[in-house]
Amino acid sequence: MPAMLPRLNSVLLTVMSALGVFLALCLLHAPLLPLPYFWDEAGYYIPAALDLCRHGLLVPQSTLPTGHTPLLSVYLAVVWRLFGFSPFVTRAALILVAALTIVALGALPRCSVRGEAKREIVLWSALLLALSPLFFAQSSLAHPEILVALFTTLGVVALLRKRMAAFALVASLAVLSKETAAIFLPVAWLFAWHRRRERRLTVWIALAFPVLPLLAWALHYHRVTGFWTGNAEYLEYNLYSTLDPARILLTLLRRIWELGAAGFNWVVLLAAGLGLWTSRAEGEKGKREKGETSKQGLTFSLFPLSPFSRSPSQTPNPEPETPQLTGDFTFLAVGSCTLYLLTLSLVGGAVLPRYLLPVFPVFYLGVVTLIWRLPRALARTACTLAAACLVGSWFINPPYPFPFENNLAYADFIRLHQQAARFLENGPGDPLVLTAWPASGELTTPTFGYVSTALRVTTVRGFTCEDFASTSPESFDLLYLYSRRWEPKNNWLARSALLRRIQRTYFGYAPQIPDQMLVDRYHLRLLVNFERGGQWVRIYSRH
Repeated sequence: MPAMLPRLNSVLLTVMSALGVFLALCLLHAPLLPLPYFWDEAGYYIPAALDLCRHGLLVPQSTLPTGHTPLLSVYLAVVWRLFGFSPFVTRAALILVAALTIVALGALPRCSVRGEAKREIVLWSALLLALSPLFFAQSSLAHPEILVALFTTLGVVALLRKRMAAFALVASLAVLSKETAAIFLPVAWLFAWHRRRERRLTVWIALAFPVLPLLAWALHYHRVTGFWTGNAEYLEYNLYSTLDPARILLTLLRRIWELGAAGFNWVVLLAAGLGLWTSRAEGEKGKREKGETSKQGLTFSLFPLSPFSRSPSQTPNPEPETPQLTGDFTFLAVGSCTLYLLTLSLVGGAVLPRYLLPVFPVFYLGVVTLIWRLPRALARTACTLAAACLVGSWFINPPYPFPFENNLAYADFIRLHQQAARFLENGPGDPLVLTAWPASGELTTPTFGYVSTALRVTTVRGFTCEDFASTSPESFDLLYLYSRRWEPKNNWLARSALLRRIQRTYFGYAPQIPDQMLVDRYHLRLLVNFERGGQWVRIYSRH
């Protein structure tokens, strides 16, 4: 019984930590918890989960199936059965997953970092991850990447601790959360082959096991839809249209920016670079001093030992003074980041930063460890400055287009559309509203949380000149326009003709049609204009 006490204490500490982080995140997200569903949530993930919850369908029928593996739908369906269906319940459920991801990150330094200040490295890594704008925004949104981040992080922990049954379980859950989680599997296989030289059959069975649930899902999906993944339009957009060498290179550059620089991550990376440079400078100085002392017949070393070295005069594997990443963790972290960057540059029509979320935990642990190679006071100052910058980037949008879901701009988008929906729902008559997704879904689907009863809506694909080419004046009564993307007045990309051409050619960018052109063509009258955080909604009447 006494031997079990340390394990029980560890479990209790983990549970209490998860509960504390969950409550802290809920408090920070409190104004966001009641918000209706946003864009891809409403477009796929919420309808898919509702189909499972209400009708037991793993492959959704109320929305176009895209081949995504179903664990998010299963999780939300169970939560809704227990606590009821509402945005508040949904967002709290996703925040719980985010809290567990932060706690899982805290388990990594015990087997991935050697040296002093482990406790502070744990705390700062977890804090910077939690405060990073992408992670913070995605923590309450019903997207599968936060689930993949949790299970991928647990997979790294399992590999480092040589718990292969645990790896088989969490890696299977990762690929069932989203099929792109399979990107991590080759990294795990290479790790086992090159770092461990594993030959045991049981180890390789555990490493290969996550392929089985992915294969089972593909077979079930093919039986239901006739496709192995996605659908014809989905495959064209996300695979066949992306295999252009120039686009791949440009997308890779964007992915590197998203991971290492966007959302004030450049501050964190700059501090890490300074820590690496400082430690190397001290290392060179130590080598020179060691050479001088060896000439005098001295046998001690002033430079910290490598984590893989052993000195006859010291105990095996002494802890170095300077924090160092172990070779095993470095292999997994660098391998994961590299393979994610490369794979997501080859496939994926939408270059969304949230697809990189699974590698954010190991990224932040790696850079914080490098920051802590600085003198302690300077390291604390750098981490504090980085944390302040990350919080600021919740509200500060970049001077170039970016997805609203990268920070709290998504909340401004939702609140604007709530205002517009209330205006239309409370207006006189039953007008036919012309707009584009997601506003069309917001006005016609009460379960999304914008209207209490469905309004009459007709749609256009988007708000470009081509989208309105075949729209006649008699086809609508009201025109609902809104800012579909963030385009600041000092847009960096708009200043260069080359960058504009790259955006149009390789990423399908087309400018939104000027309001005045539509006013003149359809003889419109402005009814209302809502603005918030640089975004806007305008509703015009044709009468």
